[in-house]
Amino acid sequence: MNSYAGPLGGANPIAQSDAPMIDPLGRAITYLRVSVTDRCDFRCTYCMAENMTFLPKKDLLTLEELNRLCSTFIAKGVRKLRLTGGEPLVRKNIMHLVRELGRQVHDGRLDELTLTTNGSQLARHAAELADCGVRRINVSLDTLDAQKFRTITRWGDLSKVLEGIDAAQAAGLHIKINAVALKDFNDREIPDLMRWAHGRGMDLTLIETMPMGEIEEDRTDRYMPLSEMRARLEDDFTLTENAYRTGGPARYVTVAETGGRLGFITPMTHNFCESCNRVRLTCTGTLYMCLGQNDAADLRLPLRASDDDALLSQAIDEAITRKPKGHDFVIDRRNRPAVARHMSVTGG
Repeated sequence: MNSYAGPLGGANPIAQSDAPMIDPLGRAITYLRVSVTDRCDFRCTYCMAENMTFLPKKDLLTLEELNRLCSTFIAKGVRKLRLTGGEPLVRKNIMHLVRELGRQVHDGRLDELTLTTNGSQLARHAAELADCGVRRINVSLDTLDAQKFRTITRWGDLSKVLEGIDAAQAAGLHIKINAVALKDFNDREIPDLMRWAHGRGMDLTLIETMPMGEIEEDRTDRYMPLSEMRARLEDDFTLTENAYRTGGPARYVTVAETGGRLGFITPMTHNFCESCNRVRLTCTGTLYMCLGQNDAADLRLPLRASDDDALLSQAIDEAITRKPKGHDFVIDRRNRPAVARHMSVTGG
């Protein structure tokens, strides 16, 4: 056994592997994003179709299996792990997995355990997340207008998200707000959203919409290049380059007028592939080496083939040798996604 799974997974802790995962371009893979469910209690228009068909629950890995997979990656050099979805906090008993992974932060095998959430369930879980060792979370929030929030999420209640943010801050969690910049929807609100976030001590990161999955609307109608958004902001704000990094793709500036940090994630106008240190694991045990490519590795088969992790470790090593240079995202009027799977399958 070459990994730690703890009480949830039934394995014993052992030493960290000395051999990091290095891809063909020499990039060390130290960051694992894990989609614990493809389900979500929102239906954001740029992310999902209104009438989604989700995976049968029987197809999902158990929490014990997810813990064992994560532990194997940690033993192979992953230092940061982010839980995603769908909405991770709608997965039944998800806090059991959070607590087990938090033990690895406490024991020094993992530097950081984080999650990305829509905030709808935060009021219930914020205190326990902090108790488990989570110190920082991302909350997806595209607008502070309650009616527009309902429109973009289809089902969401802004007041519950704001209540969740209050609870998270009261629990001592550092929050970064993620907002997808959408032309003619929230692009004129970004300055006020930034002032609000910075006024509460939260970073704000803007994200370009990505062509993933079939949706009802034409993505070209909503696509906002962040180069254009930054130029707009610079009419009213002083933006200074900031070397701050969280391990993800965001590049930050400091906003002189607010004193806060503003991040830009630009998969379309300026991809961040040259420094990619990430792989993504789905709730069914499929490993995607790139968000914007279809090549994947089935880790469920070796996971279930043996109680020993040798086969699983070999499968991971083979997958890393296939990590591509980068993605091929493009948005055009044909409205065909670059990859057919929705973001919720791979993990946002």
